[in-house]
Amino acid sequence: MIVVTRIADIHDALNGVCLTIGNFDGVHMGHAKLLQRVCDRAAAASLVSVALTFDPHPRQVLLGSAAPPAITSTEQKLECIEAQGIQVAVVLPFTREVAAREPEDFVREALVEGLSLRHLVIGYDYAFGKGRRGNFDLLTALGQNLGFTVERLDPVIINGAVVSSTRIRDMVQAGKVWDARPLLGRFHQVRGLVAHGQKRGRKLGFPTANLSFKDELVPLTGVYAVWVEFGGVIRPGVANIGKNPTFGEFEMSVEAHVLDFKGKIYGEPIRVHFVQRIRSEKKFSGPDELAARIREDIGLARMILAAPDARP
Repeated sequence: MIVVTRIADIHDALNGVCLTIGNFDGVHMGHAKLLQRVCDRAAAASLVSVALTFDPHPRQVLLGSAAPPAITSTEQKLECIEAQGIQVAVVLPFTREVAAREPEDFVREALVEGLSLRHLVIGYDYAFGKGRRGNFDLLTALGQNLGFTVERLDPVIINGAVVSSTRIRDMVQAGKVWDARPLLGRFHQVRGLVAHGQKRGRKLGFPTANLSFKDELVPLTGVYAVWVEFGGVIRPGVANIGKNPTFGEFEMSVEAHVLDFKGKIYGEPIRVHFVQRIRSEKKFSGPDELAARIREDIGLARMILAAPDARP
């Protein structure tokens, strides 16, 4: 997949595109339906399949610190978009000036003149531009004048409710990572680099990889059965999210113990896929009680990860 941050960088290579536009936070099953439809329509009409998104997420610009955390980093979002078969991803910088732009101008200049838009696929509730005026009705009218067609897809319903980024975010923040999987089409993950920690896990007999993480959406504190991915290999593990109350710490951390692994991976990029929450965080009387509970957690994690539907 080709990734560009300026339409000018791809303009000359395009003779016609089938496009979808959105924030695609989480690239969930609703987004997957949009992206797959774009690929199918593009292939049928000999067009280039394109997904246009923004970085940072518009709410981060408009709401600042009040914005909810993103489900996926831009890096992971692009990986998921590529996995759906999209040929070109356009990642436009989002600013307050972009937010104030009239949708008619954006469609004419960016989509039609810039990307040679022929067919547009949008979600059931998508709208953009100043006052969110760029909705299905306006886009359809613009298409009739500017030479493109518009298609609006119905929402995807899973377990009796519409799949949405908000619904997934609420699940993850409540620790319901197992329930979020059908909506995401995968387990929620946190990625980062392995950093040096206090090495308490090693002293207890359960060395952990301490994540210096960059993803925004971290599940509810507690202990989880996880898959730990590094070096091109996915291994079973147990992760703790919390502040290590047994040792009186106050900063949030994500630590993963990789089962049956004895190597050192400091500085390595790592991805932790959260499968199921085992228990809440707890303050133990001391290292011995904590070690006993960790052994129990590991036994439970092995049982959970052995299930056929727990594979990453």
